[in-house]
Amino acid sequence: MSRRRKRDVGGSVLRELGGWLLYILIIVGLTYLIITFVGQRTRVSGYSMEPTLSDGDSLIVDKISYRFRDPKRFDIIVFPYKHEKNTYYIKRIIGLPGETVQVTDGYVYVDGQKLESDTYGAEPIQSPQTAASPITLGEDEYFVMGDNRNHSSDSRDPSVGVIKRKDLMGRAFLRVYPFDHIGVIKHE
Repeated sequence: MSRRRKRDVGGSVLRELGGWLLYILIIVGLTYLIITFVGQRTRVSGYSMEPTLSDGDSLIVDKISYRFRDPKRFDIIVFPYKHEKNTYYIKRIIGLPGETVQVTDGYVYVDGQKLESDTYGAEPIQSPQTAASPITLGEDEYFVMGDNRNHSSDSRDPSVGVIKRKDLMGRAFLRVYPFDHIGVIKHE
């Protein structure tokens, strides 16, 4: 009888370890799926999105909503910087596919109309750069700008340019740090 108890104990320990191993594999798999397809944590570096986002803010990026809907004007998006690996930019969508964007006399114009609802750019734009001439966006292109317009490298800068839909990593969704500013990010 004592042999039987040792086998039962040994078998139950192995079953318990197997259960824990399966549990850990499921958690790791779900974490991978969430990070890859649903959301990702990122950190703001720089002041181009002041006052909306500040240097050092930690955000959760919603990577799934653009699979079900089109990006909207004033959405804050994250996309890879094409000239530096593992560097991502955070900017606000200003121009949508098919629109023409231009910066004239310090203000943004979309299809010839001053963007009156643009409350994010707090001061007139000093340097329109490539947007001094009209920029017509293609079917899958977006014109993006930082909220701190005079201190932002964005679609006006040739090194950034217009952003293709396929390059949109996701939409900034939630600020998780600093703790006194935790909350859902306002897009409009």
